[in-house]
Amino acid sequence: MSERGDFDTDVLVVGTGPAGATAALALATYGVAVRVVTKWNWLANSPRSHITNQRALEVLRDLGVEADATAVGTPWHLMGDTVFTTSLAGSLAGEEVARMRTWGTGENRIGDYLQGSPCPLLDIPQPYLVKNAAARGADICFNTEYLSHTQDNEAVTSLVRDRLTGRKYHIRSRYLVGADGARSRVVDQLSLPIEGRMGRAATLYTLFRADLTEYVQHRPSVLHWIMAPGAGYGGEIGMGTLRAIRPWTQWIAGWGYDMADGEPDTSAEAVLPKIREMIGDPDVAIEVENVTTWQINQAHATRYSSGRVFCAGDAVHRHPPSSGLGSNTSIQDSFNLMWKLAYVIRGWAAPALLDSYSDERVPVGMQVVARANQSRVEYRPVNEAFRTTGQADPVAAGLARLRDPGPDGVATREAMRCAIDLKNTEFNAQGIELNQRYQSGAIIPDLDAGEEIWRRDKVLYLQATTRPGAKVPHVWLIDGTGRRVSTLDVTGHGRFCLVTGLAGRTWAAAASQLDLPYLRTVIVGAPGSRDPYFDWHRAREMDEAGAILVRPDGYIAWRHTTAADGQQEALELLHSAIGSVLGWPSGRDVRPLARPDPGQGALRTGSPASRLAVTTTSLSRSAWRRCLPGCADCCAAPRPPARTTTGSWPWPT
Repeated sequence: MSERGDFDTDVLVVGTGPAGATAALALATYGVAVRVVTKWNWLANSPRSHITNQRALEVLRDLGVEADATAVGTPWHLMGDTVFTTSLAGSLAGEEVARMRTWGTGENRIGDYLQGSPCPLLDIPQPYLVKNAAARGADICFNTEYLSHTQDNEAVTSLVRDRLTGRKYHIRSRYLVGADGARSRVVDQLSLPIEGRMGRAATLYTLFRADLTEYVQHRPSVLHWIMAPGAGYGGEIGMGTLRAIRPWTQWIAGWGYDMADGEPDTSAEAVLPKIREMIGDPDVAIEVENVTTWQINQAHATRYSSGRVFCAGDAVHRHPPSSGLGSNTSIQDSFNLMWKLAYVIRGWAAPALLDSYSDERVPVGMQVVARANQSRVEYRPVNEAFRTTGQADPVAAGLARLRDPGPDGVATREAMRCAIDLKNTEFNAQGIELNQRYQSGAIIPDLDAGEEIWRRDKVLYLQATTRPGAKVPHVWLIDGTGRRVSTLDVTGHGRFCLVTGLAGRTWAAAASQLDLPYLRTVIVGAPGSRDPYFDWHRAREMDEAGAILVRPDGYIAWRHTTAADGQQEALELLHSAIGSVLGWPSGRDVRPLARPDPGQGALRTGSPASRLAVTTTSLSRSAWRRCLPGCADCCAAPRPPARTTTGSWPWPT
């Protein structure tokens, strides 16, 4: 325990999936003591979620691991020439029915994606976050099963079991985060309300190795839809999937099955004929690695927390992988919550700030569950345009319909075109990924702005805005070396950021007068954050002398669109806004009572966690960036030192 003898760790996280690993990484980065427990002896032994969208990669960029993600992922340009075909081999055994450019790779959409974010998309099938969390001081405990917890006004006491020895023991933490998947024991313990239906359909996945380069390298994509009876005509989607894990030699073959018929045969002898039919080459060498089944869920929690216990990821939004939203939403859940926990633990925010987590993320979870399941329904028009009934060879009959030069063929091709266009809501839905609008006590609405008007389809297209509750718009600024730097790079990174223009020096002076260790100022137009493209000028939606307050997670908390009437008014407005966002009562001074020296927290000794923290100190310090571009007060930027327990913020100010 710590020197105060009260806590084993500040935050206990259950689970090492995307939500749990991001939680550990963020807390360790912020200098908060975090312990992660998982009942498994290692990370997932098979590929899980894979599409990593722009917002999730922005989170990883903020946490300093974008390069790690890129190193293990399939690059964007190999992801999106998606084919609907009767077999992968095409000319050998079948024909293409349709193609579509997915994940923003098409000529008609790539500009939207490049304009909307500094990050591309990636396909990342392997875990990579846990090692980064451990390197920054997180305590990772494998073979440790969470059993139950109790909580009081000060802490959570969790009962866990060492699965190697059978020993049970308690871990006392300030907060508990349940990121333990769709069968979450933490959610069950809390009796969080869950709406929807579990297990409404089922899918079989086979992980296998086969070199299919000759069939896909000329039309690279991570997803290939196979329209053949043996490839899942009986499932909900009505076609099979060949998903590339490692281009182009490791794959997953997936198809649906009827749960009423019981569990399917998962032997290699049973799955290989279907895989060969999907590929269309009977001679290709196939090595089956494993076969699993899983169920399609359509359920979400209506509340994500109770007292000092919070839940995230698949524990609270349970849905199929359609639309590629699962791990992305889980990563963002944790990114939303962890800075809030860090601020409360440091004494910089009131516990009331934590109420904003459910207020902001529950609507996102509801939207994601609905969208993922709707994406499955929207395969029906594709099947209806292709399928025929009562034919001895339905594939040949479907192809004949598509080739028919007469009126029936014209109608069939038009139906197929409409059906493929509809799938943009799954495969090119940048709006679903980036258009979240938070409403909570940690957001101060701009009452003068009126209701937001969506200029284009908000499912398909990003609408960047500086309205409070939206993500700060990405534009390219120019740093002190003449290189491009995103607005997302000069904000975030664990701190609040006041963004104003050259005409807004009054705001900068007010921020300097507040002298908060968690607030920095960016003056767009000043050295280090110049705007020679005038893109921020176009995007800011306010006068140059106005200001926005960007939260540590990159979301805009407050906006004042015009100049302040002198430094005193700027000081009062900024102080009030920060206090409100952080949950403090009106009029309370938002400045910490004392500003601790960097790295002066009580470092644990004697436990495996503290030993890990000590051995990784030099790595964490040397790996972290220094002064961020556009930092008006030229402060040193966050650099996590050795992990501390509680109370003192470890970053230089």
